[in-house]
Amino acid sequence: MQITFFEIDPRDAAAFDSLQPDNRIRLTDETLTAGNAGAFVDAEIVSTFIYSTIDRAVLDQLPALKLIATRSTGFDHIDTALCAERGIIVCNVPVYGDNTVAEHVFVLLLALSHRLFEAAERARSGPFSPAGLTGFDLAGKTLGLVGTGAIGRHVVRIAHGFGMHVRAFDIAPDFDFATREGFSYLSFDDLLTTADIISLHVPSTPRTRHLVSADAFMRMKDGVVIINTARGDVIDTQELIKALKSGKVSAAGLDVLPDEPMLREEAELICSVDCDGHDLRTLVADQVLLRMPNVIVTPHSAFNTREAIARIAETTVENIKTYLAGEPQNLVATQRNLSLKEQENA
Repeated sequence: MQITFFEIDPRDAAAFDSLQPDNRIRLTDETLTAGNAGAFVDAEIVSTFIYSTIDRAVLDQLPALKLIATRSTGFDHIDTALCAERGIIVCNVPVYGDNTVAEHVFVLLLALSHRLFEAAERARSGPFSPAGLTGFDLAGKTLGLVGTGAIGRHVVRIAHGFGMHVRAFDIAPDFDFATREGFSYLSFDDLLTTADIISLHVPSTPRTRHLVSADAFMRMKDGVVIINTARGDVIDTQELIKALKSGKVSAAGLDVLPDEPMLREEAELICSVDCDGHDLRTLVADQVLLRMPNVIVTPHSAFNTREAIARIAETTVENIKTYLAGEPQNLVATQRNLSLKEQENA
């Protein structure tokens, strides 16, 4: 079987050695795109991460393709409906970084609450003084979680360790879990008006696109803090910028942005020629967020620990081996058939 792995760091290549010599393995650090798919026309199995968009333009150039093994929980970068039409199986890594991403939520939150980057820069190059760097305590604050899937559950437990009050919204609430962990579910509107800090843990679907919009910001407390480690398009970026400038949102910690692949390729330069269907306004808004002093942006790295990467590789190899054995595992369904909790992206 011809298996091609995309978006591979050379340091991680050895993790896929067990698939040889019975299969022909090809590793590349490239993303899979319509522009290069023709070079992999013989691929029967492809494995990608989230920056490869597998749509009709790509699939039309891969006539031998039988399996897509995405090395992520989320699969919004794959046209699963078209894959189903063509008999292409899609599998994912349902669990690998639940605690990892939850920990990153608090990396962002603590960095904001203690003005960490400003303080470190002050200590390094400015007057050694805390003047003007006053932050805020987490203890006693109300944390509003949108989505209580696997990641959200870890966030609940960590938040309680900081002495926070937790409220949550989920379209499929788990009341038994809420009772055990000592938090309550609210409606989405009530959560917006109650929370001091809002952390997002939902997938990217038509239903969740711009879930946090102008109307949502209007309902929030003045000075609310926003944390997003889910997917970039869950927030209307242009409205977030307005809310940050007005003070409605005092700070934001973002591990995701709507047009991350374009940002990686220097969006400003590419869009001077061709935006390839991307909204230039969103790309510009992403760039504005990167430069705002009350915003911390990390490059979709919440998952990026040694342990999580090892779990991703191990599950991906098993996904491929079980497919080859005729018993495929971790098959994905079209997102419209799953609840937000079931689809939670890591």
